[in-house]
Amino acid sequence: MATARPAPEPVTPRPVAPEPVSPHPPRAPMPPLLTQSWLDLAFLHWAADPADVAPLLPPGTVPDTFDGATYVGLVAFRMHRVGGLGLPGIPYLGTFPETNVRLYSVDEHGRRGVVFRSLDASRLIPVVVARAVFRLPYVWSRMGVERSGDTLTYTSARRWPGPRGARSRIVLRAGRPIGEPTPLEHFLTARWALHNTFSGRTRYLPNAHPRWPLHRAELLECDEDLVAAGGLPAPVGEPVSVLYSPGVPVRFGPQRRPRAGD
Repeated sequence: MATARPAPEPVTPRPVAPEPVSPHPPRAPMPPLLTQSWLDLAFLHWAADPADVAPLLPPGTVPDTFDGATYVGLVAFRMHRVGGLGLPGIPYLGTFPETNVRLYSVDEHGRRGVVFRSLDASRLIPVVVARAVFRLPYVWSRMGVERSGDTLTYTSARRWPGPRGARSRIVLRAGRPIGEPTPLEHFLTARWALHNTFSGRTRYLPNAHPRWPLHRAELLECDEDLVAAGGLPAPVGEPVSVLYSPGVPVRFGPQRRPRAGD
């Protein structure tokens, strides 16, 4: 009488180590799906508990960590001349202030990325298009970016879809350029893709731009509740990192496939 063989043990895939953090852009995407410039950026970051962040990330991704902590970023800037499919950027509809609440992710392939909890923007039509086409959590807000010498003021008050009245006011003074950013500063800024849920699946959309020109910055004022509106604990205390960048031109699109011999 034949002896029944025991069922084979299920094979658990080994986790893939996260790709190295690099300030240098990957191979440029081709063809570009979207082009735009990000100008006059304020990067504010607070440390966060990975347990608070994990439920907010797309399936198949986990919090990306640095020395055991993950981070929540509040990033305010001027979006400039968004264009699509190789067409020239749009001067009015494609140019507006924006403020993002973002988290840091790594997927099962070891690819690092950004996950947006909210993207406040002052142009209604781009907000509607981004929500409908890309399923990104854009919201329409009353916004402004003002500059006086080295001091920049970013303001935002949410209109639609809400929570109505969620706001931010950031005032910082841009300082000297940074010759060599710290490993943490690279970790927080050198992000070459976003993770997003689209049609029930987690998608990975690469971007390419020149290496970030980063400056030290002094935070003069920060009054905001966008982080809490994004489902995260409200930040406690001063940010652990405050940076400024004059900006970069950016391209989003499918990653170019390596050719034989590359």
